[in-house]
Amino acid sequence: MIRSIIIDDEKPNIENLAGLLKKHCEEVKVVGAALNADDGGALIEQLQPDLVFLDIQMPGKNGFQLLEGLSAYNFEIILVTAFDQYGIQAVKFSAIDYLLKPVKVDELKAAVHKAEKRLAHTRQNLELQNLLQLLKHQDHRSEHRLALPTTKETRFVNPQDIIRCESSNAYTSFYLADGQKIMVSKPIYEYEELLSDFGFIRCHQSHLVNKKYVKSLVKEDGGSLLLVDNTSIPISRNKKEAVIHALHTLK
Repeated sequence: MIRSIIIDDEKPNIENLAGLLKKHCEEVKVVGAALNADDGGALIEQLQPDLVFLDIQMPGKNGFQLLEGLSAYNFEIILVTAFDQYGIQAVKFSAIDYLLKPVKVDELKAAVHKAEKRLAHTRQNLELQNLLQLLKHQDHRSEHRLALPTTKETRFVNPQDIIRCESSNAYTSFYLADGQKIMVSKPIYEYEELLSDFGFIRCHQSHLVNKKYVKSLVKEDGGSLLLVDNTSIPISRNKKEAVIHALHTLK
């Protein structure tokens, strides 16, 4: 049984989510609820839940500020928001699950299932700690770490240590400057958006390259990028102009 609490400033939202959980996620038991961040934080400390459903936007303290005030993060969390842009970039960067209101049953079940699997491995919630660090240091990208969930663990990698990403169906492989390779079961387009502010170029349907590691632009055979590790990455015809422009703005 997964002991959970719901924190949301609107009582109908709490009742709706509790009803969905009771009907569709029988493994989850709602043991408490709170209507604001202060009460929610106290409830987390008091009940020590396995899983917290937390509304991000609330009057006064928001959900992120609530989390910053906690002493430990030994629970799983599913963030809930009515706005796709409200802090979601940092949430995705940390591989934290979130639900958009109105909550859809299939998305709720999928998020609960992932939380249940993570709860099987008792540990501090490193993804949540990484999220709070991102929010604290939003203007210091050198301190940002990208969460890469593999089948065995979640790796936290500085984007500047990633040479390139390569997709294979629904999987993406990350090639690091130290020679390591990390594979995650997410499509490459999700990382294109997350890494766009870190100097990454989508030069091909299957390739995302950190322009920091580009050694030269090869013009033969339609064009390719030669990287510092001597890997040759093809450039799609429809992306060639954008790639050349990105390289010319290399800092």
